[in-house]
Amino acid sequence: MKNIHGYTGRKLGAGVLAAALLAGCTPEGAQQDVEFRVPVAVEEVGVATLEDRIVTTGTLRAPEVVTLTVLDNGVLAINRVDGRRLAEGDTVKAGDEIARIVGEDVRIAARLDAAQRAYDAARTELDATREIFARGLIPKTTLDSMESKYETAKIDFERSRRTEDRNRMITPIAGVVLKLARDTDGQLLANGQLVNVGQVVAQIAPLDPLIADVDLIGDDVALVRVGLEARARYHAWGDTLFAGKVLRLAPTVDQRTRALRAEVEIENAEQRLRPGMFVEVTLIGERRENVPVVPRIAVAGASSSCSRASASPCAK
Repeated sequence: MKNIHGYTGRKLGAGVLAAALLAGCTPEGAQQDVEFRVPVAVEEVGVATLEDRIVTTGTLRAPEVVTLTVLDNGVLAINRVDGRRLAEGDTVKAGDEIARIVGEDVRIAARLDAAQRAYDAARTELDATREIFARGLIPKTTLDSMESKYETAKIDFERSRRTEDRNRMITPIAGVVLKLARDTDGQLLANGQLVNVGQVVAQIAPLDPLIADVDLIGDDVALVRVGLEARARYHAWGDTLFAGKVLRLAPTVDQRTRALRAEVEIENAEQRLRPGMFVEVTLIGERRENVPVVPRIAVAGASSSCSRASASPCAK
């Protein structure tokens, strides 16, 4: 649908109004027709998709983080991958060993060798006792005593093995190593460094997707629901948009800000986004397809033309 370039006009005959308008522009007594010409702009009318948008901001974070800490005093040994020491930024799988704590303190605490020998001996003795009991050569109380001894040895062995295993730092989730072997000043710890109980050795987190925590206030609270489409943008990537959706809404409103916290899940397959980034998040509400639209400049241009047409022909 288009308008046609051209001019519209009308002629005013000689009369009182024309005389008044032309009094300052023509010789006294002369009569002249004045033609007003209004420029007409031409713009194409098209269709587009219109969206109700809520634009807010939020800080990105990982959906979950695993922290591996020292459980027994000992010596730090970071795992090696492809001939080099594991480093921050490396990707790991669930069940991978990140580091282990070794040394005499760990070995003594575990007593694994001694517990293994005691367990094997108790198991062998129990098997022999059961055979003797089956032939009726010993009373049931003797067999019960031997079974009790075996169970005690088994518990000690399992406890020792658990003590050793817990000094193997294994990640239960797949993700990226965010932090690895740093002291309280942020300095890297070397292999062979003594570490103490409670010291953080590694943090692992998945980076796809990430979560943007945003605050909603006023009427926006009623417009947002779980599953609502979202898009995120970070200034370093220009106009690149990262798709997402509203994952969950907080059950309560913050008493200080009176804002409702929403968690927005952002896709990050290429891992260009990082936890801690401050992003612009757009939540997409109602969407209307194939709506007739004209460029905004067409409306502005029409207003401007009307204002010019209303001026007197002699206005500078």
